[in-house]
Amino acid sequence: MKKTALASLLLALATLPALAQDKAINLYSARHYPTDEALYSDFTKTTGIKINRVDSDDAGILARLKAEGSASPADVILLVDASRLWRAEVDGLFLPIKSSMLDNAIPTNLRAKPSDNGGTAWYGFSTRARVIVYDKAKFNKTDVDAYEKLADPKFKGQLCIRSGSHPYNLSLFGAMNEHIGAQKTEVWLKGLVDNMARSPKGGDTDQIKGVASGECGVAVTNTYYLARMMRSTNADDRAMAERVGVVFPNQSSWGTHMNVAGGAVARYAKNPDGAVKFLEYLASPAAQNHFANGNNEWPTAKGVVIDNPALKAMTGGSFKSELLPISAVGMNQIKVQQMLDRVGFR
Repeated sequence: MKKTALASLLLALATLPALAQDKAINLYSARHYPTDEALYSDFTKTTGIKINRVDSDDAGILARLKAEGSASPADVILLVDASRLWRAEVDGLFLPIKSSMLDNAIPTNLRAKPSDNGGTAWYGFSTRARVIVYDKAKFNKTDVDAYEKLADPKFKGQLCIRSGSHPYNLSLFGAMNEHIGAQKTEVWLKGLVDNMARSPKGGDTDQIKGVASGECGVAVTNTYYLARMMRSTNADDRAMAERVGVVFPNQSSWGTHMNVAGGAVARYAKNPDGAVKFLEYLASPAAQNHFANGNNEWPTAKGVVIDNPALKAMTGGSFKSELLPISAVGMNQIKVQQMLDRVGFR
């Protein structure tokens, strides 16, 4: 065999692993929504890159990444809570990337601040509002038009809410700490405990059903849970959604608390190029519309217009959202958990 032919063969063999690697990414995902299957299959059809997925919750994914260290096979991380995204960034679990497409698409308040090398650790791809639902037979919208009002003694024995330590609530409580300060936040949390109709249990859907059944007068939920019920093929779900009213709190002050679901390239990604392609795909109009219509979330990419009847019905078209830095909410996690322990909020 001639030297030139041999060299060409050796070069081809050397590039085979890289080529094969580029055809797959390993995804650690806290998004446990069946409708996301279309996202993954569409990405593979568009790019030819296969997705190998591991599902867990935010805490489980972060613990796994820490345990695996540099041996981790993860290329992409998807998390569903702002404070966990911040925590993972602080712990160095993400690889900051540079993508003009993502920088142009995702607003600055919904992505990490640039790192020292100019890269960005994570991007938010969808948001969900933390709203108040209420029994329309017992209360009016003005009774619950601010988060602070949930601690009013008139709601004693009326409030249903999931565990205070759940990330969705920790982020809301961390935001309240920013708005009203630590002392007032702890007093407010004690007021929530005093007003509970039952010990915290279940997920957000259970809180909505508690109001619909009359067990609770008011509850806190993420919007996509209510939207699911409004759009359900199950008549009972739709009937329960119809029984409750919904309020986007604090429209006359700082706006409704928004949580963000986002993604990042894993620190030790073996296929960072494929990982970036996946994140850029999530910011595309097709993927953003899927977040809106598939899982009833608000897309984050600029210029994306959604046509989700449930979200439109809830808001009447628009609402004022909170614009706190994600880092501020994340840094309050430990402080807020200590408050919850002191006031007996399980």
